[in-house]
Amino acid sequence: MKDAKIVAKTHANHSSEIAIAPSTTIGGKSLFIIGGPCSIESMPQMETIAQTLLKAPVQGLRGGIYKPRTSPYAFQGLGDVGLDILSAIRQRYSLPVITEVMAIHQIEKLMPHADVLQVGSRNMQNFDLLKALGEVDKPVLLKRGLAATITEFVMAAEYIASHGNSNIILCERGIRSFDSYTRNVLDLGAVAALKQITHLPVLVDPSHATGKRELVAPLARAAVAVGADGLIIECHPDPERSISDARQTLSLEAMTELIESLRPLAQAVGRSIPDAALAPAGPSA
Repeated sequence: MKDAKIVAKTHANHSSEIAIAPSTTIGGKSLFIIGGPCSIESMPQMETIAQTLLKAPVQGLRGGIYKPRTSPYAFQGLGDVGLDILSAIRQRYSLPVITEVMAIHQIEKLMPHADVLQVGSRNMQNFDLLKALGEVDKPVLLKRGLAATITEFVMAAEYIASHGNSNIILCERGIRSFDSYTRNVLDLGAVAALKQITHLPVLVDPSHATGKRELVAPLARAAVAVGADGLIIECHPDPERSISDARQTLSLEAMTELIESLRPLAQAVGRSIPDAALAPAGPSA
């Protein structure tokens, strides 16, 4: 990793906390848990999700409006229409919003509406996009590519950092394998390695790693045990009706139960989960 001049650790205790909102950081003693749908579908959907997850509690809300899909005929997200929903939910519930950016021209549109810009696995080595994100004043959540080595992953982060933005959060989301039982193979060894190699926070996405909702909770707990700084998990008020990634999506009840189950494990590894917050009242009729 001699070429990782910025993101590599310089000593054993070198670790960074990334500020994503006032009084909100990733990489400290508190686990950072992000929840929400694969795709934003409507304002009522996001109201329900935010009200529930704020009390769960989560510290960040995910939701895609620009969606890279394997099939050109699949739902591609609400696009620009979703920007107003992002802003409204973010302001009403004071939850940092994480959403995916797929192209350079989308960066300017998203800047006023999101707290963290996510680079999906398919774009991990979109070097022009990485360079452009290196020039913005906004944290970047970088997901590992479908078949990327750990070195390639770290150097993708270095691309962003080398262009001026060192506010980078790494995310292990599983890599492609010959085994088709799970959607991908969650590489927990990579999580431990990344914590030794870099000073950046490392999140785990057990939803995309497994592709099966019944496997999300066990792998989420394993991720905390191995040293992940947080989790990003897909959940929905009615998972079976989710427009995208339905099979791997948790119900809001299951998401709440999962977070509660993490408390003793977090304590055992020297971490903590914040207490539940009081959600704002719903919009008046």
